[in-house]
Amino acid sequence: MRIVALTAMLLGMGWGIAWAGDPPCDKYPPAKQAKCAAVWKELNQEDGPLISQFGLAQLKRREEGKINAEQHLAENMTFIKQSTQKRLERLRARMEKE
Repeated sequence: MRIVALTAMLLGMGWGIAWAGDPPCDKYPPAKQAKCAAVWKELNQEDGPLISQFGLAQLKRREEGKINAEQHLAENMTFIKQSTQKRLERLRARMEKE
């Protein structure tokens, strides 16, 4: 149960941060924003399994005592930042094709 809760939290946190502050589709003209939002949602769904896998592996390392709470949080933030940046790059590439 704890693993499921952590995975859900990590998925939600990753997607929430991706939308925080400056939503990626705001920079597109209004006519393209709906398409952008649909592509962004697809990208998040595509990356869901990878994000879950990272969260589960990290939880295992934490439970084994290989990392502490501070390391856990730092690794989470680094992973979320990097994975969000990759999704933003893929979003830009797909929107250029439109």
